[in-house]
Amino acid sequence: MTHAMLKGSNVPLEATAVRAVLRWTPGPDIPDIDASALLLGADGRVRSDEDFVFYNQPRHPSGTVWRLGKKRLSDGVSDTLQTDLAGVDAAVHRILLVASADDVAFEGVQGLQILLYDTASADPEPLASFEVHPETGAETALICGELYRREETWKFRALGEGYSNGLQGLATDFGISVDESESEYEPPSAAHPEGPGPELPPPAQGTAPQPWTPPGARGVPAPPPPRHAPQPAYGYPQEPAPAAPYGYQQPPPAQVPQPAYGYPQPVVPAAEPHFKLPPQGPQFIGR
Repeated sequence: MTHAMLKGSNVPLEATAVRAVLRWTPGPDIPDIDASALLLGADGRVRSDEDFVFYNQPRHPSGTVWRLGKKRLSDGVSDTLQTDLAGVDAAVHRILLVASADDVAFEGVQGLQILLYDTASADPEPLASFEVHPETGAETALICGELYRREETWKFRALGEGYSNGLQGLATDFGISVDESESEYEPPSAAHPEGPGPELPPPAQGTAPQPWTPPGARGVPAPPPPRHAPQPAYGYPQEPAPAAPYGYQQPPPAQVPQPAYGYPQPVVPAAEPHFKLPPQGPQFIGR
């Protein structure tokens, strides 16, 4: 039986592992949405940046929380998080389930909901469902719900709390240190066009997390710019500098700065208005 949740309501969980599925209806002007999770201690803050599971850090080092990724469904798009409740460290008291858009407000998002499934059950019906409605429409990040401990029992609470400063602002509020010097990159494709894929296996213990970067930094960083200007192809002759007329004394080499190898040599001004170049050396004769 599915519990249809109202904002602020909660339901106890008997499952040892759950899958939280964010779903929404795509459209031309609908932003792409990402699911993420924050593991909070007793003080309501993360213990370190490793407690933030999101698109650039999709697996927690403990192996108990990870992203399954996006799927394109017949009636929408989903992004999924899975949690092994039985294995979560005792120091973790709450796990926030978050939806965020890349600096685009949730005002136009249709059909946004979070569904909670028991991963060990063959029942296709979710344990709980909650339709998420932004309060102002200007939110760019929403805490859809939370998994939290009550003594030895885990519960799920429907929240729907919004942030207008996006995932970066939300993460900062819960103790994530954000490097604002990181540049933004083009996000990857929103969903798998081939349809739902197989469920991913649990992550290996000790997986090294990726550093947190601000929203939009989901792709692979662009290659660094060249460290020097491109050189002419090896083996091609450099453009010769005009020789001075006979009888004209060139300045000593020490007085003329020489450019780096591969760059054209400087042109020496002529002393007379009319003269002819001396014959070129064999190195400039075409073969």
